[in-house]
Amino acid sequence: MSDDSESKRIRGTGWKNVYETLRNEILALTLRPGQLLDEMSLAERFDMSRSPVREALIRLAGEELVVTLSNRSTIVAPIEVGNFPKYVEALDIAQRMCTRLAAQLRSDADLKIIARRQKEFEGAVKTGVHLKMSEANKQFHMAIAHAGKNPYLASFYERLLNQGQRMLHLHFEYLERTHDGYLLTDEHDLMLEAIREKNADRADDLAHAHTRQFQANFINFLRENYTTDVALGPLKAAE
Repeated sequence: MSDDSESKRIRGTGWKNVYETLRNEILALTLRPGQLLDEMSLAERFDMSRSPVREALIRLAGEELVVTLSNRSTIVAPIEVGNFPKYVEALDIAQRMCTRLAAQLRSDADLKIIARRQKEFEGAVKTGVHLKMSEANKQFHMAIAHAGKNPYLASFYERLLNQGQRMLHLHFEYLERTHDGYLLTDEHDLMLEAIREKNADRADDLAHAHTRQFQANFINFLRENYTTDVALGPLKAAE
């Protein structure tokens, strides 16, 4: 698409286009953690006033993708490496609970949705586009969460998945660069099978192993790219 065509497409479309474009660029790491987001520059880029830009930034702040500093400037939210152990601990608990509940409570309709989301993830992996991959991964896990019939837990889980998407992109980059590990599609199939069989213990174990695989690969990425010591102990074994 030419620059002129893109300009015509985004002109006058309001805050939603600004929000969606910036959100995708943040998740895809096109806009890097810590990068300044100047309202005036963004207004010029999208050919609109600052009000819809400000609304888009407010919504991104609500998703913890941007941060407003004390001087009122806005930056892309940093990826807090030191918080990773606590993040992955919470993710592990939510993922295990959602997957266990899905195995206990899923319907035939839920199974069809989960299976469809898994096929979509496999298709996204073949594209090699990290944003498509992370979004499809999220939709697969959220289909499992919805099958668990607990909207409060599903909402918490979705928030964790949203917060982890940029880390997942770094995880994808590491795997592609090093060929050390795999993209978890086989584990997805095993989780689906355990849910289909209503084997809650097996589903729980697989969900835990799934988180540990992500943790291990991301720790390897951190050790390769950061010299700061971070407490990166293993997750507790599933009980």
